[in-house]
Parts: sequence; structure tokens; C-alpha cells
Amino acid sequence: QVQLVESGGGLVQAGGSLRLSCAVSGLTFSRYTMGWFRQAPGKEREFVATISWSGGATYYADSVKGRFTISRDNTKNTVSLQQNSLKPEDTAVYYCAANKVLRVGRADYDYWGQGTQVTVSS
Repeated sequence: QVQLVESGGGLVQAGGSLRLSCAVSGLTFSRYTMGWFRQAPGKEREFVATISWSGGATYYADSVKGRFTISRDNTKNTVSLQQNSLKPEDTAVYYCAANKVLRVGRADYDYWGQGTQVTVSS
């Protein structure tokens, strides 16, 4: 059974930082690309970042480029999203997802977590 469990969300003031983590089990982690997505109330789910199998390639949405960093640890089966300089418009539920094929900007991933709430106050 594949499981993706996010953690690290919370309430933070604008300009602050959070580090989201996603623990993955039930699949060969190093053979999957990993992505982070987010969904704000009343909006569609949107791409945030993705990382290749080895971690050698990363891609970001323009809205988070330079502020967020995606990373992975293939020895611990985890993927993280370091969020700096947070803005109120970053408020959303953040989801991690796994896919065998590297996809940038697309949400058709194989497996999804349940999400973690990030709220940024102004």
C-alpha cells in the first residue's frame, strides 16, 4: 500500500518560513519523481515544484521561484519543501505527489498525499 504523509504545515506571518516534509512508503522511492502542489480555497490545484529521481533536476512555478526549495533524501524516502519569504497568497493546502515520469506543471501524478495546511497571515 502506497502512502504519502505530509507534515510541517502551520500558521506563519508574512515573511516567515516553513519546512514541509513528505514521508513515502510502499513504493521504490528512488524510481519516482516527486512533486509539490497546492490548492487554495475556491481555486484549482496548482503545481509548485518537482524534483527528479536523483534530485539532480528541480523545477518551480514562477510564483515560488527563488523562495521555495524542493529536496529529497532517497535514504529516508522523504521529500521536503523549504518555504522562505512566505506571502499571504501562499496560503493553501499543500500536497506531495509521486510519479514515475517527470512532469512539470501537470497534476496527473500516480500517488498523492492527504495534504497539510499552510496559512500565512499578513
